[in-house]
Amino acid sequence: MSFSDHFSAVATDYAAARPEYPPALFGWIASIAPARGLCWEAGCGSGQATRDLALRFDRVHAGDPSAAQIAQAPKLANVDFMVEAGERCGLPDASVDAACVAQALHWFDRPAYFAEVARVLKPGGVLVVWGYQDIIVPPALSAVNDAFQSTILPYWPPERADVDVAYSGYAWPFPRIDAPEFDMKAEWSLARLLGYFSSYSASKRYREATGVDAVAAVRQQFESAWGDAPAQQLRWPLFVHAFRKQD
Repeated sequence: MSFSDHFSAVATDYAAARPEYPPALFGWIASIAPARGLCWEAGCGSGQATRDLALRFDRVHAGDPSAAQIAQAPKLANVDFMVEAGERCGLPDASVDAACVAQALHWFDRPAYFAEVARVLKPGGVLVVWGYQDIIVPPALSAVNDAFQSTILPYWPPERADVDVAYSGYAWPFPRIDAPEFDMKAEWSLARLLGYFSSYSASKRYREATGVDAVAAVRQQFESAWGDAPAQQLRWPLFVHAFRKQD
């Protein structure tokens, strides 16, 4: 199955730059699953969420259509990393306790993916999907960050609009489970923050379209606004959608 590949060319940067999801999210997923035997993670990328899922489930089947992304994934004894589309996996019927997608569902053919989830989930199994929107920076960085984000805004793929509205309006396949609020937090150096911005698919598309590195162009402004602190507190609120397949 073909897919929109926005990340293979920046797979190494993407793996190094992503913020870490909160451990509480994965503990909650495990708590609502009917068992902790098998978790299927589709669109796993370089395994950012996979590592934490592997701490809470006996086995994780993690797939992504990008071989370059899978090549960046960690080696974990209880994880099978597969180059495969989220719309079609190699798992047996009614074998999965939890199906998870982290910051990737907007790339999927959702009717096909939801049909595959319905096939592989056990009765009572859960589907948990989450993502995050724009970074929240300290006030001193807000103006330069806003200017940078505005510059690359037209270069986001159209699917990004689904993230901006937190996947509202999707035709979800099962009854909803209320989810707690979670967010990601990190204390990063300026170099780490700029590396994160460089890993954006919009930054890559801007560079290809204009010949200009949008991140390098604002480095000096960020340095001036940053000050002498070795690290700054950053935050990304998460949106979480959870559902249970009926018995």
